[in-house]
Parts: sequence; structure tokens; C-alpha cells
Amino acid sequence: VLRMRDAGARTVIGIDPTLLYVMQFLASQSFGADPNAHVLPLRLEQLPADKRAFDTTFSMGVLYHQRSPIDHLRQLQATLRPGGQLVLETLFVPGDEAYACTPSERYARMRNVWFLPTIAELTTWLRRSAYRDIEVVDTSLTTIAEQRSTDWMTFESLAEALDPENPERTVEGWPAPRRVIVLAIAPKTS
Repeated sequence: VLRMRDAGARTVIGIDPTLLYVMQFLASQSFGADPNAHVLPLRLEQLPADKRAFDTTFSMGVLYHQRSPIDHLRQLQATLRPGGQLVLETLFVPGDEAYACTPSERYARMRNVWFLPTIAELTTWLRRSAYRDIEVVDTSLTTIAEQRSTDWMTFESLAEALDPENPERTVEGWPAPRRVIVLAIAPKTS
């Protein structure tokens, strides 16, 4: 939220249903409150319906936790003004074909991963949700240097979720986590 303000956004409203993260933001605000930066303890579906108020909506690491990714993409679109921009970061699996994998129980030791699309499938989901000008701006392999245990986050992390004999696979046998960042534009009319 604060980095978006630093980048020039007039007002930034973040949402996160995890109260700990909302409290961390509020604690950081005590060191120099920004009256145009906010984090609300809400889920996307708790926002007022179909307000189309934002120039840009970020969805960072949320799509793969959704049981219905198309519904999520449409809910995100309902936050955007006509012609607004979606910045979407999510996990993907390698492959040139359009398909999605559904882990039967866990992916990288996470129980709440429902769909892992290829980039081609993700693009199909976005097009089917009426987004246009879809652009993949980055892909990367998630590393144990960036997703790791720390003094503040003491539970197991990515290192424990990767196969110790083949770190290109998860302990369940899936491809190791890869992230993609996609930009897409909402329709000009609702």
C-alpha cells in the first residue's frame, strides 16, 4: 500500500481478511500516518458490489486460493472503472497448452491451492472474463531466498515444501512454484 503511494497513487485502499496483516499496517502507520493509505479487514466479496471505482486493482497471490478463478476475475473486474487495469500475480505451471492442474490434497504443503493454470489457460480465463490487452510482464521461479522462515515468520516455508532430491518439484511431485505477473484491461463498458 505504501509503495503504491510512493509510486504516485493519490489514494490506496488495500483489503486483507487477516487481522494480523491489517494490524501490522496500522502499526507501521503509527510511525508516520499517510491519510491516503488504508488497509481494511475485508475479503473481496465483502466490498460493495459493482462499484467500478478503481483505476488499478492488484490481486497478488490470491487467484490460486479461489475455488472459482473465473468468479474471482469477474469480482476484480467489478472493482475497476471502465478501461481500468488489473495487475494479477499468481502461480502457474509450465506448459504451452491451455490447461489447469488441480492438486488433490496439497501443493507445496498448502491445502488451499485449488487451480494451477498454464499461462495459456490463465490468458483464456482473462479473455473469457472480458479482459483485453492481456500482457505477461514477468515470470519467475519462486526461490527459498525470498520465501523463507525468519525470526518473524518461524513456521516452515518453501525449503520444506520442495523435494530434497529434486528442488524443481514439490514434495507432492508437482512442478516447483512459479509466479507470473499479468496486466489486463477491463472492458470500456460494463
